[in-house]
Amino acid sequence: MKAIIPVAGAGTKLRPLTYTQPKALIPIAGKTILSVIVDQLIEAGVTDFVFVIGYLGEKIQRYVAKTYPNLKYTIVNQEDRKGTGHAIWLTKDAIKDEEVIIVLGDTVCDYNVSDVIKSSTSQIGVKKVDDPRSFGVVELDSKDRVIKAVEKPLIPKSNMAMVGVYYIKETKELFDALEKNMNSRMDEEGEYHLTNAIEYMIEHHGTQFNAFRVNNWFDCGKKETLLSTNAILLKEMSEAKGENGQPYHYDSSVIIPPVSIAEGCKIHNSIIGPNVTIGEFTTVQSAIIKDSIIGSYAELTEVVLHSSIIGSDAFVRGLSQSLNIGDNTEIDLG
Repeated sequence: MKAIIPVAGAGTKLRPLTYTQPKALIPIAGKTILSVIVDQLIEAGVTDFVFVIGYLGEKIQRYVAKTYPNLKYTIVNQEDRKGTGHAIWLTKDAIKDEEVIIVLGDTVCDYNVSDVIKSSTSQIGVKKVDDPRSFGVVELDSKDRVIKAVEKPLIPKSNMAMVGVYYIKETKELFDALEKNMNSRMDEEGEYHLTNAIEYMIEHHGTQFNAFRVNNWFDCGKKETLLSTNAILLKEMSEAKGENGQPYHYDSSVIIPPVSIAEGCKIHNSIIGPNVTIGEFTTVQSAIIKDSIIGSYAELTEVVLHSSIIGSDAFVRGLSQSLNIGDNTEIDLG
């Protein structure tokens, strides 16, 4: 079983963080987004991976080589960003006719991977959304068979959005559909969508796709969803351990779980948590941090942060305050 993970996107909605860091390598709950995806697939028995890289791709390569030294994988370069359909088409020589599971590199889902890859038909992960116009959408029959797939419909006939997880048995038909779309210039603003290839497979090859519903879906392409994903995964991780977070102990500091603090961090006179992830070898001095993600090798001094994302190697210094405040006084320092 092979897995395709496209991680070539520039992550424009997370700039300036993604100017120097691939979106897939942003830390959440003690891992990177990419590791959450890869570990989930490995646990289900997936043994062979294809990573489609592009923007800052060398960092993805170094990360995979260091974190998964025994992993069997192939690197495919997408030099021109022409959409997810184009990214998948580039893997045709690595995949050939083998069945695959495709997981988009900025999507974290809660679902049973083993059940999906044991299915007798191709599968598409879906989740009901309030406004489906920003997503690829599927229309289903009474037995959850996909009868139509549409990318970002102006007038949606369904509110079942595709979450970015696809199990495809008929890969020959998939690559044929992708090639037909590109030869026919069926692009939208320079991008070829996987959704259009799936619709072609249904319409012209009679390919049967069934929908499976995911329990949770976290699209980590935006700051708000990235922070909420971090919080939910930290809570799940803490509950799985059966404890109120890992027992961290730092000098004159208070740690409010759930948090994930990597090795080598130095924390002094600070309050950390809840819902905070801190990368390795970061220094925090006289700070209050909650609901935030902090990268590795960062240095934070005299700051109050909430709902924040701080990149690796960042230096943040706030203002030192000395206050003498009387009774019944309210002070807002901004």
